[in-house]
Amino acid sequence: MRLPNTAHTSRPWRIHELTNDFRLEDVWALPTPGGPADFPRLVRMMAAGDPSQGSSRAVRSLFAIRWKLGELLGWDRPDSGLGSRVPTLRDRLPVDLRDAPSGPDFDALPFTSLYLIDDEWAAEIANRTMHGVMHMGWLPDGTGGYRGQMAVLVKPNGLLGSAYMAAIRPFRHLLVYPPMMRQIVREWRTGAGRRPPGGRAALRGT
Repeated sequence: MRLPNTAHTSRPWRIHELTNDFRLEDVWALPTPGGPADFPRLVRMMAAGDPSQGSSRAVRSLFAIRWKLGELLGWDRPDSGLGSRVPTLRDRLPVDLRDAPSGPDFDALPFTSLYLIDDEWAAEIANRTMHGVMHMGWLPDGTGGYRGQMAVLVKPNGLLGSAYMAAIRPFRHLLVYPPMMRQIVREWRTGAGRRPPGGRAALRGT
């Protein structure tokens, strides 16, 4: 379920310290009911995900088109990403987050984990069109349990980035997020992410 921006901005997430020059693009309640100790499972599941291989044909097609465009137009070259076109947000981390584990590596998506604490995880991505952040939080659901919440923050790269983000917005809301949420439901119910290879160290990263 899509949420108003205040569902993210009103909470004391640590990500606010890093992204005051980013735009909050989306906030979603994740269909992942659980207990206070289930956040690591959500982190593992999301880091292992690959929407381009999911069950939705529309999503698979959109990702295939995006990767092909990136290849043809040079959007995803190494010199357009983190540490090249833009500095990593790890440079902005306060001391306590910089010394903490960053979080897991991604299996398929070109994200890099920034930090992982008890109720938050953030990862970043950069290419020729934008610098983006995916933020995951774990919060009480008001009924005695907990659930996940995802926020997407972006800093478009000039006119190209602004035009690109505007062009893909309806596709994200209509074709990408609904099947992605259904996929999350299926994986959560079947216990995806319960046993990480390498144990806790594999989740926490370095």
